[in-house]
Amino acid sequence: MNKIPATVITGFLGAGKTTLIRHLIENAGGRRIALVINEFGDVGVDGALVKGCGDEACPDDDIIELANGCICCTVADDFLPTMQRLLDRPVPPDHIIIETSGLALPKPLVKAFQWPGIRTRATVDGVVALVDADALAAGRFAHDEAALAAARAADPTLDHDSPIEELFEDQLACADLVLLNKTDLVDAARLEEVEDGLRQEIRSGVSIVRTSMGRVDPAALLGIDAAVEDQIDGRPSHHDGEEDHDHDDFDSFVLDLGELESAEPLLAALNRAIAEHDLLRVKGFLAVRGRPARLVLQSVGPRVQHHYDRAWQPDEQRASRLVIIGQSGLDRNAIAAMLGAGPVPA
Repeated sequence: MNKIPATVITGFLGAGKTTLIRHLIENAGGRRIALVINEFGDVGVDGALVKGCGDEACPDDDIIELANGCICCTVADDFLPTMQRLLDRPVPPDHIIIETSGLALPKPLVKAFQWPGIRTRATVDGVVALVDADALAAGRFAHDEAALAAARAADPTLDHDSPIEELFEDQLACADLVLLNKTDLVDAARLEEVEDGLRQEIRSGVSIVRTSMGRVDPAALLGIDAAVEDQIDGRPSHHDGEEDHDHDDFDSFVLDLGELESAEPLLAALNRAIAEHDLLRVKGFLAVRGRPARLVLQSVGPRVQHHYDRAWQPDEQRASRLVIIGQSGLDRNAIAAMLGAGPVPA
């Protein structure tokens, strides 16, 4: 029996994973694709953006959300049962795409494919790491060891690597293919510098493909045939030797904002909150009075994007909800007050 291939799509917060997945679904070429989408926080924004796209290659029943937890930390409890259900279907999918949260390590997830109940029936076709070229060009995820050492020498309080940097490096180290996304936002000379920096972090033989809006030929991503679970030891991680890891370095919470009279005051306040509290990621849906469609809002660092995507359904509550993600120690109530929300439970 042929194993069902699975592609793991990893990448930092806001790199464009959901946009890439929608592109793959729309260009599936007749393959029936199942999605396993994991998010950090208990509001399934990414899954909601993919569901309802109306593509026969990926009906809503084939989109499985694992919210409120890092998929690499809940392999036994969440991921393995999900995979078993997919593989046990009378008509299993042709290909499985697994979108990890921006805070997940890919290596523990790949190791799950070594479990007896999975190993004989599915294989990791490849790990694809998505990188935000514009953010990296701005230095938000700098990983220059010499510069870091100099900063450590100059600042005695800096006694360890940034957890963001470690996540980024672990995602690159596990990748079979790196997609340098949002290249349309970076000039040619700076893009060359960014790509040169990435090549110093990835394994020999791993390709870097430039793209914008996740538009890349699915044949480049699906069909790598790497059988990653069989050679995972050759992909180093900062967490090798640890039994598990946690995300105490990160914090996330949800804001309920109700229906808005206008989106502009919230957007202005959000820009201030991002700057003052160094928010990593904000994403969610907004209900604006007089507008029949929901407003999708997503930000990574200081860049905020928003658009109306579809009409509110009759059975949906018109409400605004945002997931806020940052490093630990966020002043939740201060951020909530800036954005016009009430106190946030601890």
